[in-house]
Amino acid sequence: MTRPVPAIVILGNGSLAIARKIQQRYPDALIHGLAERVEDVDRSYHEFGATLRQLYQQDTPIIALCAAGIVIRTLAPLLLEKGAEPPVLAVAEDGSAVVPLLGGLGGVNVMAREIATALEVSAAITTSGELRFGTCLLNPPSGYALGDLELGKRFVSDLLAGHSVRIDGVAPWLDQAQLPEDPQAQRSIHVGSGEREASANELQIYPRSVAVAVSAGVADLPDTIRTTLRQAKVAVQALACLVAADTEMACPALREAALELGVPLRFVTAASDVGALARSAVPDATISATTHDIAIAVANQPLDVAQIGRPRGRLAVIGLGPGAAELMVPAVKAELARATDVLGYETYVRMAGPFRPDQVLHCTDNREEMQRARHAFELAAQGRSVIVVSSGDPGVFAMAAAVLEALHESSDPMWHSVDLEILPGVSASLATAAQAGAPLGHDFCVLSLSDNLKPWAIIEKRLDLAAQADLALAFYNPISRSRPWQLGRALEIVAQHRTPETPVVLGRDIGRPGQTLRVTTLGALTPDQVDMRTMVLIGSSTTCVFPRVEGGDWVYTPRWYGTKPAS
Repeated sequence: MTRPVPAIVILGNGSLAIARKIQQRYPDALIHGLAERVEDVDRSYHEFGATLRQLYQQDTPIIALCAAGIVIRTLAPLLLEKGAEPPVLAVAEDGSAVVPLLGGLGGVNVMAREIATALEVSAAITTSGELRFGTCLLNPPSGYALGDLELGKRFVSDLLAGHSVRIDGVAPWLDQAQLPEDPQAQRSIHVGSGEREASANELQIYPRSVAVAVSAGVADLPDTIRTTLRQAKVAVQALACLVAADTEMACPALREAALELGVPLRFVTAASDVGALARSAVPDATISATTHDIAIAVANQPLDVAQIGRPRGRLAVIGLGPGAAELMVPAVKAELARATDVLGYETYVRMAGPFRPDQVLHCTDNREEMQRARHAFELAAQGRSVIVVSSGDPGVFAMAAAVLEALHESSDPMWHSVDLEILPGVSASLATAAQAGAPLGHDFCVLSLSDNLKPWAIIEKRLDLAAQADLALAFYNPISRSRPWQLGRALEIVAQHRTPETPVVLGRDIGRPGQTLRVTTLGALTPDQVDMRTMVLIGSSTTCVFPRVEGGDWVYTPRWYGTKPAS
């Protein structure tokens, strides 16, 4: 089973270096920093207590770089069920101490030792069983699953009280433990994939050595799989993954079954029947309980699921927002953390970093949108987790439309089986409007003045109609060296329908270092005040301007139109 990605939580810049060192050990982990004190982190937060409790309730492992007492007092109201808690650790801000606090059954001591090794210190392990035996019997390593937790607790207590134990089956990690072994002992640790009745004198540990090949047409798939395993006397806890034909990648029933059973879903080349699928997935396994729709493959050791077939590929088209990390939506940050491949215009890809060494960057020129989209599908069809990066929102003059166009044109079934998702971002027009106040507070029109992909005559017609309709206007791509005259012509068209006093907002590099915001009027605006990195917002006839106390102006377009409604 895959270990959940931990969150590293810090309170100040003084612990950032240690947090980065821990992040090297857990490359997918995000560093959460207090917004008022820490910059250059993956996520910012404003309330330490609320953030820690939210992570805990989401079953996210927590590595808090602060005093242990702070963490204990924060999480104390949530400590209800010992067996249902994520790992929680306190690490000294200077990295001198690693203290596992919660999650003994969730691998907290393993994490503590891993972090301590990375920081070259000793972990403060206090768990009796682990100190005595050198391993946590109730938290087997990856590739193994515990049978009954409550019976397991009593079993370990008996061993701590002096009872001896024998081991039935093979588990190399137990060979390293300091257990009180006796071949004649009444109590035993049984290691095997077969289903067994629970017993107080037996600790049951199941190697995840079973793959189940399935057909998408099975009704009540999770229950059918459980029933088939039970009939074959194979323990559900030994299930390592589901296997299906790659022609069924887009089947929701398969995804839902894998989620309910808590195992990965892998795909192999379609075969004549599920038995052949199972043999293809696990060649050395014993194939049993084969029906028309389900086949069970039992290996003699835990399966390396990553070596079985491939997962369903994923392609996410993301919007970074205007550039500031705090304006990037959390779903986009999470997607960046899970990606294997990142594609985009180099400037935008660099904005999305930092990246892990194992993440592959595919940077291309800004005019290669369709080639980039097709390359993204080629990678995702191989089972990779791919991101296509846009600034702002990917659906606003950006890559989402190009990706969908590439898919629309393709007849490749593997492309259409990719898990495709569009994740929004804060667009430049909305970011600029927010800095100025609410100039787009009523109906508005967004236009690109670039005629690279549409005729200028169409742009002029749309400009004229939008200005005539008294819509507030937002101009993307307003001017460039190859199009020096078009903004001037656009302003002439707008001026036919607006007074010279109409408010105009110019936002340059909003959300990025060196951002500038200027409020002017349509009559005072000239093309030389604008470049390609400027967002131009032109108000409607109702747009208002008034001074800010700290200097500058607020700009807003009221929600009412014409006569103001009675309050």
